[in-house]
Amino acid sequence: MVAGRARLKLYKGGVHVVGRDSPNSLYDQDLVTFEEGAVAYDHNDAAGFIKLNALRLRTLAKRRKKAAQKG
Repeated sequence: MVAGRARLKLYKGGVHVVGRDSPNSLYDQDLVTFEEGAVAYDHNDAAGFIKLNALRLRTLAKRRKKAAQKG
């Protein structure tokens, strides 16, 4: 079930969502803020994410280097 309101902008045959709200929304401003607070974002978490995301790039670079040495 969907409940709430959506605000749309109609322009030259296009439709753009410019706002929405719902009493059942899972969005919580306290959880998404990067500011200090009770549930503030921990910047140390980013280091692990960056390393994990970069793993694919390091693997690709090694494969390309190995292929260049063979060919």
